[in-house]
Amino acid sequence: MHYMELIQLLMTEKNLTQEQLANILGVNQTAVSAWIRGTRKPSYDSIWAFYEKFGIEPNEFFGL
Repeated sequence: MHYMELIQLLMTEKNLTQEQLANILGVNQTAVSAWIRGTRKPSYDSIWAFYEKFGIEPNEFFGL
């Protein structure tokens, strides 16, 4: 699963808006929107925040 799909799935499962997810991860809503569109990849710090907050392994972002 590609990181864009993974983020959308997480948002659906947790019933989160882009803004809510951004607040949880400590980024702005524009970053989340760019990740979902695939115009920008999450930074290492953001990937680590996904792991800390939601238990998503960093390798899952890369389909490993």
